[in-house]
Amino acid sequence: MKEWKIALVPGDGIGPEVVAEGVKVLQAIEKLDDTLSFEFERFPWGCEYYLEHQKMMADDGIEQLENFDAIYLGAVGYPGVPDHISLWDLLLKIRKGFDQYVNLRPVRLLNEELTPIKSKSEKDIDFLVIRENSEGEYAGAGDWLFKGKKEEVVLQTGVFSRKGTERIIRYAFEEARKQQKSLTSISKANALNYSMVFWDEVFEEVGKEYPDVKTESYLVDAASMFFVMQPERFEIVVTSNLFGDILTDIGAAITGGMGLATGANVNPERDYPSMFEPVHGSAPDIAGRGIANPIAAIWSVAQMLEHFGEEEWGSIVVDTIKEIIDEKKVLTPDLGGKHSTSEVGDYFVEKIAGKLHHK
Repeated sequence: MKEWKIALVPGDGIGPEVVAEGVKVLQAIEKLDDTLSFEFERFPWGCEYYLEHQKMMADDGIEQLENFDAIYLGAVGYPGVPDHISLWDLLLKIRKGFDQYVNLRPVRLLNEELTPIKSKSEKDIDFLVIRENSEGEYAGAGDWLFKGKKEEVVLQTGVFSRKGTERIIRYAFEEARKQQKSLTSISKANALNYSMVFWDEVFEEVGKEYPDVKTESYLVDAASMFFVMQPERFEIVVTSNLFGDILTDIGAAITGGMGLATGANVNPERDYPSMFEPVHGSAPDIAGRGIANPIAAIWSVAQMLEHFGEEEWGSIVVDTIKEIIDEKKVLTPDLGGKHSTSEVGDYFVEKIAGKLHHK
């Protein structure tokens, strides 16, 4: 019996509503598979916690989370709490504290009716973006000089270490080799004459060790255009923290919107827990109405299962998502349906139970 300890940080807005459905799916899998067991502990951190305690998480929050196998996060952000506080004091604190330097964002079209790009099919849009998740412009390095004066100057320093750049690029090459797919690096060396020239050099250097992997390198502006015009160019993509953040939202847009987008923050060495989250944000305008789409949160459960080495279960979850979208019978309003968040979760559980007599 494999026992996995999962820390739940449902967070703000629709976060608790969608996390509840992901938990429902994991509990259903536990019932269907007697080799698996999941134990959950809930942490009340987020913006409401901040308004009460003037901090986003407990002072010893990182220590509290340390012994879990994974963290399942709902969403962070709420009116009244500045975005940079909710990001830096919870999300980035966990990513940095647990050295989750790999961000995995699948960009996969599950049904061609979902894409705003006419004439593109499911086989055209199916790739993985591997985003550096620990440094770059998110390193928090810089200065604010002569504040409030005429000669005010702000410096935001993008930090690219040899260690940080090499390990994300090497991770991407390993993934491309394992999946036997091409690898595209996305940078901007023509304008960023230190950081991105360095990135390109490291990509070329590491690439020599992987002669079997076909590579491409694009400038980020051209890549943004190709994401929309020719997404079929991409199989595995590796890019920096800021570019990855922007490009993966384009990825979400071409596959049906943020309600279907998922992300994993991974510490590949497994020295620390990895964190799995839908990336749609807290959507305060629809919170509490029971209409939030739980599919991204359920997709992040699939990523968690893959991380646990349960690839078969991971693909069963993704296949079931695809079937539910194709059927159009039980969907939330954002996908043209009339069902509630929990009805979609219940239907999902019913579907996997129905098809799983092979376990």
